[in-house]
Amino acid sequence: QVQLAESGGGLVQAGGSLRLSCAISEAAFSIYTLGWFRQEPGKEREFVAAISWSGDTTAYAECVKGRFTISRNNAKNTLSLQMNSLKPEDTAIYYCATGRARYSMANYGRIEGYGYWGQGTQVTVSS
Repeated sequence: QVQLAESGGGLVQAGGSLRLSCAISEAAFSIYTLGWFRQEPGKEREFVAAISWSGDTTAYAECVKGRFTISRNNAKNTLSLQMNSLKPEDTAIYYCATGRARYSMANYGRIEGYGYWGQGTQVTVSS
């Protein structure tokens, strides 16, 4: 059973930074797209960022573009999300996930494009 474990969440003031990490239990996912999503209470889970298996291609939601940076280390089976200039509206539970298709970013922005999910880490940005 594949396991993903997020860490790095917490409470930060607006304008501050946090770095989220995701540890993936199996090296096999080094050939899959990885992504970050977030979810606020009572709202649907939404796409934040994705990165191709090689790390050469990234994609971001418009609302985080220029502030967040996604990266991966296939040698260590880890995924990261550097979040700068945080805003109160970034408050949510953040989830990492593995894509369904090898060597492909198909459906990278959709929940249906991902197969395995972590339990999430809470990010709270105070104003």
